[in-house]
Amino acid sequence: MRVRVLLALLVGMLLWGDATTAQDRPNILFIYLDDLGWRDTGFMGSDFYETPHLDRLAAEGMIFTSAYSCAANCAPARASLLSGQYTPRHRVFNVGTRPRGKAKYRRLEHVQGTDTLDPKMRTWAHRLQDAGYATALIGKWHLSDDPCAYGFDLNVGGTKSGSPPGGYYPPHVGAPGLKHAPGNEYLTDRLTGEAIDFVRAQRDQAWMVYLSHFAVHTPLDAKQQLVQKYRQKPAGKLHHHVAMATMIQAVDDGVGRLRQELEELGLLKKTAIIFCSDNGGFGPATDMAPLKGYKGTYYEGGIRIPFFVRWPEVVASGTRSDEPITGVDLYPTLCAIAGIRLPPEQTLDGESLLPLFQGRQRSGPTRALFWHFPCYLQSYAVWGEQRDPLFRTRPCSVVRVGDWKLHEFFEDGAVELYNLREDIGETTDLQSRFPAKRDELLDRLRGWRQELDAPVPRKENSKYDAAAEAAAILKKRQR
Repeated sequence: MRVRVLLALLVGMLLWGDATTAQDRPNILFIYLDDLGWRDTGFMGSDFYETPHLDRLAAEGMIFTSAYSCAANCAPARASLLSGQYTPRHRVFNVGTRPRGKAKYRRLEHVQGTDTLDPKMRTWAHRLQDAGYATALIGKWHLSDDPCAYGFDLNVGGTKSGSPPGGYYPPHVGAPGLKHAPGNEYLTDRLTGEAIDFVRAQRDQAWMVYLSHFAVHTPLDAKQQLVQKYRQKPAGKLHHHVAMATMIQAVDDGVGRLRQELEELGLLKKTAIIFCSDNGGFGPATDMAPLKGYKGTYYEGGIRIPFFVRWPEVVASGTRSDEPITGVDLYPTLCAIAGIRLPPEQTLDGESLLPLFQGRQRSGPTRALFWHFPCYLQSYAVWGEQRDPLFRTRPCSVVRVGDWKLHEFFEDGAVELYNLREDIGETTDLQSRFPAKRDELLDRLRGWRQELDAPVPRKENSKYDAAAEAAAILKKRQR
């Protein structure tokens, strides 16, 4: 009965406006990790990394097994998350705007895009702030010089930098709110402590904490107190990287501290907790198997992410959903959690996940999820290969509709078609067996690009050298 009353109240607020005070609304703790792979937690099947606190929260809520980032690397994923828009709308396509990889291997001129989220953009943090929430960005920002202009009352650690300032140990150069740190202070622990301080200070009003950890982004800077533990632990078949294990445990230990604080303050039942990553895992240090790919690729390993929500009396514990969801869905979802209107002046590309949280199935036609990357992203120096060993990603677009996923590559017009239900590892290209499905998805993808005026690179790169490219590919494959 209490669940039905709460749901009715939420629906009423969405239909009729901001009908309650901020004090009546749930708090929101949004834990966002950097480069955590799809299988890098216990609840997603890691056999080496230890995440008991995350596993407990996940078990008390709903785990989404087909959750996606809107991009395969940091900045565009975060821009989509904060704006609620796919990359062609905000034009943050890559980390930075310069061409990536050697010019002689790039057949097309890349699309430059921008490296700053438009300050006129109304983020979900703005909406929560306007509704009376106290809002904090703690950790990585990466979208401008100062997140406070985007709806945050407090900024601790957020700058335009995509990497931890000076590494995970002091000094945290140029990071707001992180000066005067003791020499042995681990950055992940400090950010958790800052989140706890904010929650304590705002205990008597509604608050939203966007705890955007730098972990587990490079440098792979181990928490020294944990190194010996993982050196002595037998390697798993899936995971075995010692430094990564310590970094993941540091996050998880912090989650345990946060949970304890919320319990002691009497706020745990009143807090909606969302957990996910910004993209796939860092290839040289982790493994997303059976998924193909890793951070920077648009195969499943680069864009599928761990995700759960815990929200007592709304989300049933011990539940799972295989419904495909994506980063742009978080904007309408956070507004729905808070019971506030969506911005009428801004186009949003996602859908509220509230019905799924409530255990209801999506109604209507199967929706499409889209990705657009009109740029280049060079491969790791000595590790890994996907479509070719020189680039993790060349200019491309991708669409998923139901079980089907299609890649379109702009350099040569190549297309790949996979059925993810039967082949989650994207091992067998099915376009020759299902040409009608290929054409259907290709038409849908191209129609979406046209609707959003998505830039597609067409101009040939004058520095491209086909012979040099072929020789480099052959050399790498012979190693």
